[in-house]
Parts: sequence; C-alpha cells; structure tokens
Amino acid sequence: MQANRFPITSVPLWQRVVAIIALIFGALTLFSGGSILFGPESARAAAGNYVPFVLWFNFIAGLFYVLAAVGIWLGRAWALPLSIVIALATLLIALLFLYHILVGEAYEMRTVVALGLRTGVWGVIALALYRRQK
Repeated sequence: MQANRFPITSVPLWQRVVAIIALIFGALTLFSGGSILFGPESARAAAGNYVPFVLWFNFIAGLFYVLAAVGIWLGRAWALPLSIVIALATLLIALLFLYHILVGEAYEMRTVVALGLRTGVWGVIALALYRRQK
C-alpha cells in the first residue's frame, strides 16, 4: 500500500478564497504587464507614461503572486514569508515610485492607484496568514 504523498489538509474556506484572489490578481498582473512588455507598440502607446521599473517589478511579482496563491491554497508554511516579502517589496517599489513622482518624472495616475491596491492587498494577505499562524 502506497502512502498518500499529498495529504489533504484542512485549509479553511477563507484561506481558499484568499488563494483564489491572489491567483486572479497574479494572472491579471501577468497579462496586463506582459501585454505592455511583450505586446505590440500599440499596447505600449496605450499605457501612456508607464514607469519601466514599476512595470517590470509588477510583471515579475505576478509570478510570485501565483506561487503564493498555490502555497496559500495548499496551506504551506512558506506562503506566509512569501506573502510578507511580496508586501514589503511592493511597498519599497511604491516608495521608489513616489520619489520618481517627487522629482518630476512622468507617470500615470492609474499606477498610483495600482501600487496602492497591490500594497494593500498583499499587506492584508500577509497579515491574515500571520494571524492564522498565531
């Protein structure tokens, strides 16, 4: 008789919902960033005054959003530190972006909103996972 390699853990419903939100967030981030980075020139033109370091960070972070979503869904312990790193890294990029704005560089207001949303969402996810672990 072979042992079950992937035992089903009792992951609460709220954690599954968080995982689905993180997965959707990651997929949308990869799609939107990827379409500007790797799509036609018209996609870059439609993006307006995008900030390349923010765009690249968000695209790469999208991969980690998906990875974190899997870890959260499966109830893995590493999902918490990954979520904390995502939240802190996003906060750092937001601060660098703020500097970018303060020195008078071009930007889009939707980037301000998106970075605020990303920072908030991952901050809440990390906090929820942390509180669950206590």
